[in-house]
Amino acid sequence: MRTAKKKNILKDFIMPNYVRSRWGQKYFFTVVTYNRAGIFDNQALVIALKDCIKKVMGKMPFAIDAAVILPDHMHCIWTLPDGDNDYSARWSVIKRLFTQCASETVRTAHPTASRLKRREGTVWQRRFWEHQIRDERDYLMHCDYIHYNPVKHGLADAPRDWPHSSFNTFVSAGCYDIDWGAGDAVSCDNGIGQE
Repeated sequence: MRTAKKKNILKDFIMPNYVRSRWGQKYFFTVVTYNRAGIFDNQALVIALKDCIKKVMGKMPFAIDAAVILPDHMHCIWTLPDGDNDYSARWSVIKRLFTQCASETVRTAHPTASRLKRREGTVWQRRFWEHQIRDERDYLMHCDYIHYNPVKHGLADAPRDWPHSSFNTFVSAGCYDIDWGAGDAVSCDNGIGQE
């Protein structure tokens, strides 16, 4: 994966419009369901989540560079517009919209007193993990982590086999070989993901 060709493709494909700073507005996120419930085993809920994200993108713009949705959590890299780093507001709206549209489908536990006090449901964990992307190496490592995650969790034999991932988009752009991650285990920095 670490080829000059890949780096050039990434610069042209993923990051074409950055003059001021390529990395200042890119963030990696891990978002987890409440009690690690496997709600995204349900295809309809994956579609609902994607629809909620699109709605928020329409009102509060951002771009998704890379993403994977697993049964009980998701990882993604966002690029926010220059001068706007309010990812918390975006995640808050995404979580709220999804909770509203999925409330009939998702069977949740009774909320704790603390969650009731904060007016929180039982679909999502209270917080999320955020990491600001520092440079190209950091970006590439987080892309690898995202795309290899289904294999890491034993959900797929290869990244190409997981349907809810940006991996095949990266393959089409020439960033990965279709067989990447299918043989030998991919080593990722232990600090990535915080799941």
